Amino acid sequence: MKISRFMILVYASLFALAAAATAQSEGPVPTQALVRATSRADMVPTASSITLEVNSKATAITSFQAVPPSAIQVALLIDDGLSRSAGIELSDIRDFATSLPADVQLLVGYMSNGRVEILVPFTADHAAAAAKIRTPTGMPGQSASPYFCLSDFVKHWPVNTAAPKARFVIMLTNGVDPYNGSVSLSNQDSPYVAAAALDAERAGVAVSSIYYRDAGYGGSAASLSGQSYLQQVSNATGGEAYYQGEMSPISLTPFFKQFVHAISETYVVTFAADASAGGREHLVRLKMSTSMPKMKLRHPDQIRPGNMEFLPAGQ
Repeated sequence: MKISRFMILVYASLFALAAAATAQSEGPVPTQALVRATSRADMVPTASSITLEVNSKATAITSFQAVPPSAIQVALLIDDGLSRSAGIELSDIRDFATSLPADVQLLVGYMSNGRVEILVPFTADHAAAAAKIRTPTGMPGQSASPYFCLSDFVKHWPVNTAAPKARFVIMLTNGVDPYNGSVSLSNQDSPYVAAAALDAERAGVAVSSIYYRDAGYGGSAASLSGQSYLQQVSNATGGEAYYQGEMSPISLTPFFKQFVHAISETYVVTFAADASAGGREHLVRLKMSTSMPKMKLRHPDQIRPGNMEFLPAGQ
């Protein structure tokens, strides 16, 4: 049976109206976001010391809690296009895996052909995960684009709605987007990088990265371009981009230590976000500040209404 174009438009309109009605019926919903609080005065932040704005409107904080290790998942994503000479870093990567707090769940994946090949699913057996970390294949451009891989991965992050966990990514890559044409610093508005950041924000994932030069494209322009893109993603999601100039780091250990320390300084802020405007798939803008001196906050620019990072014991 053929369906006329008119009827298709009618069905589409009815569907849109139903979706809008559902969204409007939801209103404010409990929402959580990760926030890192770094203090040079060894001060511990509290809900009363944090000011939150959602879509430029002052919003009450209903809970502000440190994230326990048992409520944390870390995804280690390695660019499979890294030169095989990166094998000299395997000991640093394995040491990172075994250095995580005992109850943190770790996933090991390799970015390849626009997706993440999961070598080790989330596990708290860090020694077993470390033992399976391998040398990258060493084929330039093997990852296709680290941003295609990141987008696909965060969209399919396994989330247990009954017991959600705070989600972190640490990528090892050169960050170059080969699908955005020139690597000139005048061309740093990649739609694929922007999409990856939005997908991570929607999934509530804080994305950090360690810049490693010899993956895919080389050269000074590519180096600066890749670092710029990685910085864009980390800034948008509340993560951190680690690098030292244009060359690959001699050791990854200092960066991994900074990443682990950053997790220990991370809290979950709970508040109500309005889902009536666009439903639970649209994003709301966040802005946080603190009254505590010598304290810096890092958080995602946007979050999805209804996003949950973890549920405290007893809830």
